[in-house]
Amino acid sequence: MEYKLSVKDYHHALKENRLLGLKCRDCGSVTVPPRMACRKCSGLDLEVVQLSGKGRVTTFTSIHVASAERHGHTPYLVVMVALEEGPWIMGNLSGLDAHLASMELIGRGVEMVTPSPLITAKEDGVAPLFRLLD
Repeated sequence: MEYKLSVKDYHHALKENRLLGLKCRDCGSVTVPPRMACRKCSGLDLEVVQLSGKGRVTTFTSIHVASAERHGHTPYLVVMVALEEGPWIMGNLSGLDAHLASMELIGRGVEMVTPSPLITAKEDGVAPLFRLLD
């Protein structure tokens, strides 16, 4: 069995500021990041779709101790975003000092932007990067 959307293709699209997901032809649910089967019904009839990259912050955390890949660039914010298309996805948040983050961040609108080199987790991978809309 072959993946409809490989992790490599998913990461390549992120680097080009495109968020790709998989839409199930059986139940209509959208799955992101890529998986072999639908996250809702486990169906295998999936098609690659481009997502808006827009959503709302559902939760967040401030990271003060960086992994080796981030080379000490702290603090930074990691957010969980409920995308307009349904799935939730984790990414980084730019444009807000992590020291100033508060519960008022919950529910704020965000959109995906082109990741910066600081966000790169490894050479072949990158995390979604979001910025606040309102």
